[in-house]
Amino acid sequence: MKKPNFDLEKARRDTPGCENVIHFNNAGAALMPQPVLEAVLSHLKLEASIGGYEAALQSKRAIDHVYDASGSLIGCSRDEIAIVENATRAWDMAFYSIPFNPGDRILTSMAEYASNYIAFLQRARKTDVTIDIIPNDDSSQISVEALRSMVDEKVKLIAITHVPTNGGLVNPANEVGKISQEIDALYLLDACQSIGQMGIDVNTIGCDILSATGRKYLRGPRGTGFLYVRRRRIRELEPPFLDLHAAKWTAHDRYEIRSDARRFENWETNVAGKIGLGVAIDYAMQWGLDSIWERIRYLAESLRSRLSDIPGIMGRDLGTLKCGIVTFTVDGKDPFDIQRALLEKNINVSVSKLESTRLDMESRHLKSLIRASVHYYNSEDEIERFCETLASSA
Repeated sequence: MKKPNFDLEKARRDTPGCENVIHFNNAGAALMPQPVLEAVLSHLKLEASIGGYEAALQSKRAIDHVYDASGSLIGCSRDEIAIVENATRAWDMAFYSIPFNPGDRILTSMAEYASNYIAFLQRARKTDVTIDIIPNDDSSQISVEALRSMVDEKVKLIAITHVPTNGGLVNPANEVGKISQEIDALYLLDACQSIGQMGIDVNTIGCDILSATGRKYLRGPRGTGFLYVRRRRIRELEPPFLDLHAAKWTAHDRYEIRSDARRFENWETNVAGKIGLGVAIDYAMQWGLDSIWERIRYLAESLRSRLSDIPGIMGRDLGTLKCGIVTFTVDGKDPFDIQRALLEKNINVSVSKLESTRLDMESRHLKSLIRASVHYYNSEDEIERFCETLASSA
């Protein structure tokens, strides 16, 4: 893959953490850029100096901006956005609002994340819905052909993870969207690890619901995320929890739920984090999602190529289109031991466990694997140092 033009010097200058670590754990939590850090700290200082409620009132424009920023990021309107504390809560608020009936079907993928699948199991136990797994194709991503053969009038929900936690692949979300629209099934996309590393347009994808986090490829603060719900679907979905922000108490025995996506929020929120998320989205948009995606793919392919030259390392990435997540195992070595050895050298990676994506990991006879996830501010020199360190410890 040809090396893209990219201002790496600026990216690293804006990222204080680059001075301390080689950070290949961006699919866990990326290093915040300086503008995000300053926005969060500035608001926390304001809260400390004049009070939390008063600081929120003074920062109203910055708080409101995150809805416009999120909408611009994924191609929707601000009234279709809810800001929540993380992608899991965003996903849960949407999923548990779906009015399932006994006999309804949920279609999901082999690589679905544990938190999502546990929710499916709970709903199946309580409501007698059926969970059906979409088989993989020959590249080990979702088989669009198999999905098409599975759909019928009983399919209530198609729920997939866009970029699974442990395989490096990008599932064919657009093709899934076309099928969901043909049968008018709800389509819930977990974009936790795709948002921020590639361009996402909800209208092109065709999803009705999308959950996202701030801390990963968007480079926002931890404890931030957002939920998108297509306008025509909002009134179909009654959130499992309501408060005086999500609904209005209109009479002694009545309440009225908000008509926009903020029915999925609650009143109390991390205001500094919310502001920081808006700044993180702006910062990503300044770089351009196409430019970010090109740079990430180049670095990931470089890393995969370099790892393939090291004896004893087995690449574990799947799919036709691969992203910034690079997964592998080392012969005779426990991934957690490798992670600890790298950490001693100030190199950050994570370990994906069987329990996180049980269906996929069991099908591949894996208990755990090492996940190195790159971002645009990582350098070619860091890849070389990472591989040299890995070779010496392996």
